[in-house]
Amino acid sequence: MQARDVMTSPVLTVTTDVTVQEVARLLLDRHISAVPVVDGDGILLGLVSEGDLIRRADAGTERHPSWWLGLVSDPEDDARSYLKSHGLRAGDVMTRNVIAITEDTPIPEIAELLEKHRIKRVPVVRDGCVVGIVSRANLLQALVARPVNSAVQPSVDDRALREAVFQAVKSTGARTIFVNVLVTDGVAHLWGMAHSEAERDAMRVAAESVPGVKRVEARVTLLPAGRGRPG
Repeated sequence: MQARDVMTSPVLTVTTDVTVQEVARLLLDRHISAVPVVDGDGILLGLVSEGDLIRRADAGTERHPSWWLGLVSDPEDDARSYLKSHGLRAGDVMTRNVIAITEDTPIPEIAELLEKHRIKRVPVVRDGCVVGIVSRANLLQALVARPVNSAVQPSVDDRALREAVFQAVKSTGARTIFVNVLVTDGVAHLWGMAHSEAERDAMRVAAESVPGVKRVEARVTLLPAGRGRPG
């Protein structure tokens, strides 16, 4: 399997001028832990994660190193720390030089990257533009979705079915920002969260209606009350 078979797409992104407060609100409202930062053409510039927003002067969580550490610290590191704690916009606080992959990056290579660099997700780019994101959860979904003794490399039919199921799910009008689809051996697996039971059921029925889908395994849960759905 490759990144294209498991990645979440499309991806929520922000531009460099979005405020830190807006980024924090997006992370909370969308139940995500990071968001790619792009330019006007969609080119990946960086990534803002929860970790980038932990040490903030305006939240009273700014790091105050001991005076003796200041004597041996690197001025460039000090400048980066200041940007993280005082920066007002995504472009100020984002992590630069982000590790990225392409759509044809093999799953084992992605797993190795996440483990080696101790990161939770990696953007997927095409010609520099963000087209998806692969998280640790996506890798676990691939593990669960792949039947024992099935081929590691998905068939062309499975890839075509995945796109068809995506389009069918979107055509219901349901809000699909939290939903991912995997297809293995003709079985469609729906993962994520829905805003209501009606939207969840509509997505399942739409997936079941796609020609060639043998079965639908729906693992879509409801968003907590107050997070985009009525209580």
